[in-house]
Amino acid sequence: MLRLALKMLFGDHAKYLMLISGITFATLLMTQGAALFCGIMSWTFSPLRNMRAHVWVTDPKVEQVNDSKPLRDTDILRVRSVDGVAWAAALYQGYNQARLVDGTFKFVTLVGLDSTTLAGAPVNLAEGRLDDLRLPNTVIIDEFGVQRFSEGRGRPVGVGDSFEINDREARIVGVCRTARSFTGGPFVFTTYDRIASYVPGQRKLLSFVLVQPAAGIAPADLARRIERETGLRAYTRTEFMWSTIWWYVRNTGIPINVGLIVLIGLVVGVAVSGQTFYSFVLENSRNLAALKAMGASTGILCLMLIVQSLAVGFIGFGIGLGLVCVIGYTVLQLGKVPFLLLWQVPVASLAAVIFISILAAVLGIWRITRLEPAIVFR
Repeated sequence: MLRLALKMLFGDHAKYLMLISGITFATLLMTQGAALFCGIMSWTFSPLRNMRAHVWVTDPKVEQVNDSKPLRDTDILRVRSVDGVAWAAALYQGYNQARLVDGTFKFVTLVGLDSTTLAGAPVNLAEGRLDDLRLPNTVIIDEFGVQRFSEGRGRPVGVGDSFEINDREARIVGVCRTARSFTGGPFVFTTYDRIASYVPGQRKLLSFVLVQPAAGIAPADLARRIERETGLRAYTRTEFMWSTIWWYVRNTGIPINVGLIVLIGLVVGVAVSGQTFYSFVLENSRNLAALKAMGASTGILCLMLIVQSLAVGFIGFGIGLGLVCVIGYTVLQLGKVPFLLLWQVPVASLAAVIFISILAAVLGIWRITRLEPAIVFR
């Protein structure tokens, strides 16, 4: 019976291709939309990925990593006095304008690292040495900064070139690989002591305190201890990541826009597949009635429809997922489009495809239950 069901399905080439196309397009829309959403969300907490620390201490009102309310310089001493802190380092993060040699301005995310330890420094350097950051008027830029600063020039910007921030020289001594920023500006790393000259007019420059727990101390336990003893807000890296994600979910239209793409994919799959499969059952009513007249039970015929529907669903899902992977690989090479295909995304898409297939099969089953064997003799 199963072989007969598949033979009936593959024999009707027009309906078979229409069913496959509907499921493929639905899978493409749902999976691509969800991967786009995950990619955008991964950009929102890129500072956590670029400046790694177990615990981040912030102002009590800070809810996400791109929003920094300056702390007092004495707050870092209070954090260091908490039992269980191995070390605590200052970190500045802010936004500024870089003036290039041709006079153009570029928006950048300026990061000031602890001058002694360079805690939070990028670990993946493509060019240069991290220790050179201690030299006068030096910075490290990311690869996206190389692209942005090289626009309109005959050669790419690299180690040895310079630009200005607030009329102060910034000489490039390294190029690093970082996760892209949600704000769109490249990362520029320098030392915390040098930030005062690059960002004048600010009384408080301390954005975050990066904390390393002592041996045997869990980051979550240390974070709660810091909050109790200092009154500041302390996040573990995972807590800060999810707090940032939920802030953007609540305060931006990203989930609604991406959710519409996924919903359209689901509707397209249900509409096209359901209608086409029901039409397939109608056209094969005489064959199904003949099987029923020969003794095939309604349950067997329903099982045949379920097998046909799931076979189409799995084939269409495989083709759609393959197209998403090809598109994702292509856009990742460009480096300008957020794309992150977590394993949960294909699983959720597969569940949606199975739902579409079962729903299409139910429409056919509804027709089968009303089918009379005598139709074959009419």
